Amino acid sequence: MTQETKTPGCLMAAEAAQCLTVFTASAVQNMPAIAMPNAIYTVARGSSDAAANILSYEFMRELGIPVTSLPPSIFSIGDGVAMHGAAALVISQSGASHDLVLSAKGASKTGGTVLAITNAQDSPVEGVADVTLPIGAGPELAVPATKSVIGSVAAGMALLGQLKPDYAAKAQHAAKAAATATLPVAQAEALQSAFLRARHVYVIGRDTGYGAAHEVALKLKECCAVHAEAYSSSEVLHGPLQLATNPLMVLMLDTGLADIQDSLDQAEARFRSVDCDVHRVRLSDLGVDGVTPAAAAAVLLAMMYPVILNTALALGHDPDTPETLSKVTQTT
Repeated sequence: MTQETKTPGCLMAAEAAQCLTVFTASAVQNMPAIAMPNAIYTVARGSSDAAANILSYEFMRELGIPVTSLPPSIFSIGDGVAMHGAAALVISQSGASHDLVLSAKGASKTGGTVLAITNAQDSPVEGVADVTLPIGAGPELAVPATKSVIGSVAAGMALLGQLKPDYAAKAQHAAKAAATATLPVAQAEALQSAFLRARHVYVIGRDTGYGAAHEVALKLKECCAVHAEAYSSSEVLHGPLQLATNPLMVLMLDTGLADIQDSLDQAEARFRSVDCDVHRVRLSDLGVDGVTPAAAAAVLLAMMYPVILNTALALGHDPDTPETLSKVTQTT
């Protein structure tokens, strides 16, 4: 099927439909033993950085060590930072972005253990890494990443299961539970209608849901050309709340974690009080319960991708090939 004759969105549709299958396989993969680092620094961009954000909360909660993001420019245009005793977790679907390759090399040079999550075998990043965790999503042809994002979260969960064996059982349970997730048709239609009406969208989450919010906001921009911003349910009640004085759609991603419910409830009440168009998608809406927060975030994303795809098509866009974007973005 040539680019000229293919049905718009067919690639993204096929790949998004594979998300939960990829998650189920990648979350339980075997990997070599890894020494516990004293800190983990994630290095990623775009959707991969959203996956890294999701994983950072899960790793910190389970391991009790700092996990935070380093900008690739620290290594790609700077002299790097000391990494002795720490690990660099480089997430790159292609494993070929120049700044991420330089980051992997720089982290290794300054004493770090380089862990790579990639979807392309024998990639330049893999060539530098001490350990590679394959995403295992297979070829991904649509420009917007879907199944490789879900697979990145799953591969990170498999890594966490290696570092903390008790977590491996949680990953196995999540792999089974995720396979049954479905978003009710009425809820999907309501969300699509809201996106079609919206000109500005806040996507709100907390903990692992915050990373999921970043990914959904990115996909709305990437696929639908709709302005969207991601916020923590705590941070959004500061300065960003003022934008609610203009027409605003608010999408809340609720992973079901008990500790975040008060924060989400407070944000929801504030936005409803000023007549925003508020939609809250809960993990329980999807027929899934008792999974780890990272798995919950991944499942929420898998349910949102088809809604965003259908919204893009309704707006006249072909999300497989956004006008200004390419599959591999080369940055410095």
